[in-house]
Amino acid sequence: MNSWVAFFLKIRIFRKMPTEKEILKQIERGDFSLPPISFRLLEVQPRIRGNFRADALIEVTWRDFKTEFIVELKSISTPKAFQSALNNLKTFSSGENLGLMLIMPYLNDKQLQELEREGISGIDLCGNGVVVVRGKFVVYRSGGRNRFPYSAPIKNICRKNSSMVGRVSFARTVYNSVQEVLEEVKKLDLLANRWDKKPMSISTVSKSLKALEEDLIIERNGFIRLLQPDKLLEKLGEYYLPPDSKRKIRIKLTEKTESIIQLLGNVSQNAGMPIVATGITSVTQYAVMQRGDMLSVYCPGIEELLQLIPGSESDRFPDLELIETEDQRVYFDSRMQQNFGWASPVQVYLELMRGDKRDRETADQVK
Repeated sequence: MNSWVAFFLKIRIFRKMPTEKEILKQIERGDFSLPPISFRLLEVQPRIRGNFRADALIEVTWRDFKTEFIVELKSISTPKAFQSALNNLKTFSSGENLGLMLIMPYLNDKQLQELEREGISGIDLCGNGVVVVRGKFVVYRSGGRNRFPYSAPIKNICRKNSSMVGRVSFARTVYNSVQEVLEEVKKLDLLANRWDKKPMSISTVSKSLKALEEDLIIERNGFIRLLQPDKLLEKLGEYYLPPDSKRKIRIKLTEKTESIIQLLGNVSQNAGMPIVATGITSVTQYAVMQRGDMLSVYCPGIEELLQLIPGSESDRFPDLELIETEDQRVYFDSRMQQNFGWASPVQVYLELMRGDKRDRETADQVK
């Protein structure tokens, strides 16, 4: 039993993101290696070029060959941390006759290849690395799994209501402040504006923007700007969860004196309740795709609508499907037409991406 406890404790330790001080301790103890290369810590925060200090100076040994490297340490493995460290290393003068090395908890294969192209070495704590000594040798090793994943923040902000912070970047790509982002989210949050849902807080917006910045999806440099729309859409799709539905019913209309869109627009106005078509139903607003005759819509309350819709519940050739949900995402940034809402193109894309091959091909049109 004790051995199993030790095993699980070891896994737990691996998953904890190490500090820069802990990484230096590993190098100092000799626990840090990339066979056939070994490392020795020479100095912490050495002075380089006047008053500038690097994080560390280490000695790299391969067979009888030894050389020294200036080290830039990062304790988190986010894309922003990687890019920041790489930029810092590029500013170091090669006149010091020292190699340049980045050490992070995890480096993926793409990052290792970029380092090699730049002639910069990089080592992680998962057994991956590239060591470049110009004119002498290059050692490259990859394939070690990430034992220090940093995916939780981006995963969390691409799910549920916080995903609206990312989605609002497709409405406007540049904002001047966090407050301006918050105001735009509030403006497009139909369920908060026309129902009793709580609007988003500025702290949620701030945390979401920070996670997007760490993943290099946005930049914050006096303003807030979307950098990688494709990556943002990919993350939103990867972590998308369908809305929680309290109830679904299908209705066969008994009166068809007006179009179903006009009918629902009038019902929405009279009930004081937003009604928005599902993403799948809204697809024809943005792409070429055949869909069934039944109109499927989201609404926050079914009972109130049943009293105003001329029809009866039926699964036999229904004209209308009502899906009761108070999930703010499906109403967000909906495109209103005579009090009736079509789902936003982002919502259409996300719903299509969860479908079959034909749906996913149509999602590319929407994209």
